[in-house]
This record gives sequence, C-alpha cells and structure tokens, in this order.
Amino acid sequence: MSIQYSTALRNARLAADETTLGTAPKLRLYSGSPPANCAAAASGTLLATLTCPSDWQAAAASGAADLANGPWTGAATTGGNIGHFRLLDSSETTVHMQGTVGTSGADLILDSVAVSAAQGISISQFLRTTGNA
Repeated sequence: MSIQYSTALRNARLAADETTLGTAPKLRLYSGSPPANCAAAASGTLLATLTCPSDWQAAAASGAADLANGPWTGAATTGGNIGHFRLLDSSETTVHMQGTVGTSGADLILDSVAVSAAQGISISQFLRTTGNA
C-alpha cells in the first residue's frame, strides 16, 4: 500500500509554496522544454518576466490550489512560443518551481503560447494538486 495523506496535510503542503516563495514572486516564461530540475540552468529563450500579485495563490482546498487575484497579466519582452515556466522568489535568486505551459492540459494555462514582443500575456489557470490522497 502506498502512503496516503489527509486533505489537511495536502492543503498545508500547498500553503507552504506561497510561504516559501513569499510576496510578489517572479514568473519567467521561456520557449522550449523545462530544464531537468529547478537547480539546473535555465533553458530556452526568456520571453517574459511577470511579477505575481502579493497574494498569488488561492487558499488550498481538497488538496488543490489555483492562482489568486487573477488572471495574472504582463507583456512579452521578445517573441516566440512559450513552452515552460520557472517561478522564483521576489529576489529572483532561487527557482522554486517549474513546469509546462500551454492553452490546456499543461501546468500553467495561458490564453496563447505564441507571443510577439510587447504583446500582452494573460494567465488564467495555475492549478496545482498534491498527490497521495
């Protein structure tokens, strides 16, 4: 049998994300696939850097948490196709989370992954679910 966690523990694990990243973390959007892990050097072309709202994560419920105060918006600094994201603390020194980007079925959902320089970006979903229910 695999380990199972209560909903309360799963919610607490998600709440730790916002505590660790702090207020106003930076979301970097890159082309291509994500690096092997958060400690690896960035890959792809940096297409945009957005500052997330101070309260960027909704309260976790049923072991899941989505973005708060959304949609998050910003503008691309250069053109390309967004393929992955990296989420850093506000000092932009540590990558704490990374994942795929798409218009559906990805870790982070955008209105469009194809962007031009100065084009607006709107992030409509960033739903994360903890496992082992």
